[in-house]
Amino acid sequence: MSELIDQVAAALPEWLPTQRWFGGKDREITAVRPLASTTILEGDPLLVHLVVEVEQDDRSESYQLLIGRRDEQVPDVPASASIPGTDGLVYEASGDADLTCQLLDLIAGGESIGDLRFESEPGAELDTGLRGHPISSEQSNTSLVYGSQYILKLFRKLTPGTNKDLLLHRALREVGSEHMADPLGSISGRLGDDVVTFGMLQRFMPDAADGWVMATTSVRDFMADTSGLPPEELGGDFAGEAYRLGRAVADVHADLARALGTEEADATQLEQTVEAMLQRLDRVVGDVPDLAQHTDGLAAAFRAVSDVPTPITVQPVHGDLHLGQVLRTLQGWLLLDFEGEPAASSAERAALRSPLRDVAGMLRSFDYAAQQLLVGLPEDEEQSERAAAWADRNRSAFCDGYAKAAGHDPRDSAVLLRAFELDKAVYEVSYEHANRRDWLVVPLTSITRLMTEGS
Repeated sequence: MSELIDQVAAALPEWLPTQRWFGGKDREITAVRPLASTTILEGDPLLVHLVVEVEQDDRSESYQLLIGRRDEQVPDVPASASIPGTDGLVYEASGDADLTCQLLDLIAGGESIGDLRFESEPGAELDTGLRGHPISSEQSNTSLVYGSQYILKLFRKLTPGTNKDLLLHRALREVGSEHMADPLGSISGRLGDDVVTFGMLQRFMPDAADGWVMATTSVRDFMADTSGLPPEELGGDFAGEAYRLGRAVADVHADLARALGTEEADATQLEQTVEAMLQRLDRVVGDVPDLAQHTDGLAAAFRAVSDVPTPITVQPVHGDLHLGQVLRTLQGWLLLDFEGEPAASSAERAALRSPLRDVAGMLRSFDYAAQQLLVGLPEDEEQSERAAAWADRNRSAFCDGYAKAAGHDPRDSAVLLRAFELDKAVYEVSYEHANRRDWLVVPLTSITRLMTEGS
C-alpha cells in the first residue's frame, strides 16, 4: 500500500492540474506529500481514501482523492481519471459507481474505518445499495448522485474544522428553512490535530431546474430575437424568477440570523474590510496588468466604505452566491453550497459578513449570464447593449424581491453594495486569469461599466 501511495503522489504534480476541481492551476506544483490514507475496500477492486498536501511556492493546501485500483477489469470512468505512472490500473475513483456505492452504505450504517467517520443526521433513514454517479456541473468539488434520492458532495480542498456548508445547512434545518435541501449525513475524520469534513449527504431534487441554465436560456432567447422588443415583452423573460429569487435569498439571510445570530461591526472592522479589498486589488493587479487602468477608481470605491456610518450588521452568509448555486423547484428557490469562495481561506469563509455580500454576488452573476454568449465573439455594440438591458432588468427585479422580503432595499446601501460588487469582480478577474483566460473579458467589462456609471 505504501508503494502504491508513493507512486500516486509522484504522479499527481502532472495529473492534478488536468482536473476541473483542482484550485491551483495558476502556479506550478512543487511537491505533493501524502498526509493520510485509509483503505475503504480491500482486494480487487481496491478503494483508498487519500489526503495529500499540495505545495505551490509559498502556498500549501490539502486535497482529498478516492484512489481505485483494478488488476484486470477496466472501470467505466473517464480517461482523465486514469493516473499515469502507476503500476496496474490506478485511477481517481469518484466516477466508479461500483466503488462509490460503498460510501452511501457506510453513511447509512454509521460505520467507522480508521480515522474516517461515516454518519447519518439525526432522524435520517437512508436506503442502501444505490450507485453513485458524478454530476458534470461542479467545479471546485465532486458530487455524486444516488438514484433520485441523495447527493453526496466530496469537498476536494480541505479546511480545518467542520465545513461551513454542513454547519449552515444544519442551522437552517433547525429553524425550518424552506430554501435548502435537507442534510442527511456526512463523512468526517482527522487531519493532524484538526477535525475535517470530507463529505456531506443531502436530499437530491431530481426535478429541480438549475438557476444558471434558466437564466442563460432566457438570455439566449432574448439575444436571438430580431424584433427589438425589450426583455419584459418576450416570452422567456426571467425577471419574475429573479424577483422570487431575491425574496428567497432574503428569507435565507433572516433564517441564518435567527439560527446563528448577528453582530455589529464597528468602524475598526469596516477599515479591516477596506484593507482586505485593497490588498486583494494589489495582488490581482500584479497578476493581471489589464486591471491596472482601473486601479485608482477601484481603490476609491473601496476607500469610500470607510465613510459609511457604523455599526454595520454582520452575520453568517452564503459567501459565494451566484446563479449556479440555486435551484428552482415546484415549491420555490433553493440555495446550495454554503461553503464560500473556493479560493478563500478557512478564516475568510468563517468570518461574519454583511448580507450585501451575497446580494453583490448575485448581481455579478446576472452580468455573467448576460455576457456569456459574447465570450470569444467579435465586439458587437448592439448585442452588448442588449446583454446589458437583460442584466439591468434582472438585477433590478432581484433587488425588488429582496427588498420586499427583507423590509429594506439593498440599493439604499449604494456605497457598500457597489464596493462589494467591485470586490467580487476583482476576485473574478483573478479566478478567470487562473482558469479561463478567454472569460476575463466578462469581469473586466463589468468593472469598466461600474467605473463609468458610478453607483
